[in-house]
Amino acid sequence: MSETAIAVSGFYYAYPHSELMLQDINLTIEKGSVTAIAGPSGAGKTTLCRAMTGIVPYYYGGRYAGRVEVLGEDIKGKKISDIAMRVGIMLDDYESQMVSLTAGEEISFSLLNHGFSPDEVDARVSEALDEVGLPGRENYQLDELSGGQRQRLLLASVLATRPEILILDEPVSAMDPDGARSLYSLVDRIHKQYGMTVVVVEHDLNYLLPYMTHLVLLEEGRAVVAGPYEEAARAAFEHPTLCRNLPELWQVKLGLEKKYDVRLGSWRSEAEAIEELQQKFKGGDRA
Repeated sequence: MSETAIAVSGFYYAYPHSELMLQDINLTIEKGSVTAIAGPSGAGKTTLCRAMTGIVPYYYGGRYAGRVEVLGEDIKGKKISDIAMRVGIMLDDYESQMVSLTAGEEISFSLLNHGFSPDEVDARVSEALDEVGLPGRENYQLDELSGGQRQRLLLASVLATRPEILILDEPVSAMDPDGARSLYSLVDRIHKQYGMTVVVVEHDLNYLLPYMTHLVLLEEGRAVVAGPYEEAARAAFEHPTLCRNLPELWQVKLGLEKKYDVRLGSWRSEAEAIEELQQKFKGGDRA
């Protein structure tokens, strides 16, 4: 039986002076999984991420009901700073998380606040910058870094605390397609190296297709689809609005399966798709 990293049970939430943003959320995030959270704008994706770290409701306030457990512990009443040592989060508004002038100071800030020794801080800063492809940038001013590099820097500052769970909210929003693919490849390497649980909010699931193991699709504050990727993708394909959130390759795959009454492989790349289609549809005929 798989272990649970995050469990959300009967969770409802409304920001102060707003309508409900999350309604009756019940889901589990398995340890070691890569879970994508997607859905239309305003569906509650960012709010759900915040709930998994205690930022909602304990920072923003508002009304809530239900329970969130992280690594087996109810987070109600826990300090956000304590949760952050086990659950690292990179928000969609990544600039708002930056508090320092240089790259090295940015990464060392949270480490020093948690009482790490100066030598340990220096070692972790250097290691984290290496991990995200920014070696030797300790003394760079933040304004000397591009938007994509600042996002990598923020990822480095989160990784420096070595959390067991990593939550990324639109982490490639400031990157071009090549940069986005590069960052997700980096996240995949880190996930495999440390056995980390990864949760990603991403509007373009094409980037995550090679890596995600589970999928959650929200609509109007509800988790309409949730489960292992292939199972969830098939359920989403039958949904009139959520189907458009699937990776384009899987929209094609599931459409072909329905049209020709065939079962195709679990495509994770265009190369896999082309190879199988060439075998099954030689000369325009079904194999």
